[in-house]
Amino acid sequence: MDKDTCELLCMDLPRAEALRRSRRPIAELELAARVAKALADPTRLAVALALRDGGELCVCDLAWVCERSDKLVSHHARLLRAAGLLVSRREGKMVFYSLTSRGERLLDAITVADAKAAR
Repeated sequence: MDKDTCELLCMDLPRAEALRRSRRPIAELELAARVAKALADPTRLAVALALRDGGELCVCDLAWVCERSDKLVSHHARLLRAAGLLVSRREGKMVFYSLTSRGERLLDAITVADAKAAR
């Protein structure tokens, strides 16, 4: 017997129906999952945390901070930007990145949860 499933059908039907009606649309859930997945890589998470703690940074500074190559950091920053977590701007030959408000909120949620789990 699987310990993670109910052995009896004992639904609280009114409660379950109310939750089902208020459930977010699948397309919205898929978008949220893609955004969260963008931070599921250690390099991308390191880049995002460096931007949170240091503000706007160029790719070469991010590479130095994260101890990764500038090409790798640039690749991961583009993925974070595509997920809506970073914005970029070019200044001559340099590219600068910064967190969006969505990126800040997601990082705050992750680090708060992480801090609570560590207690």
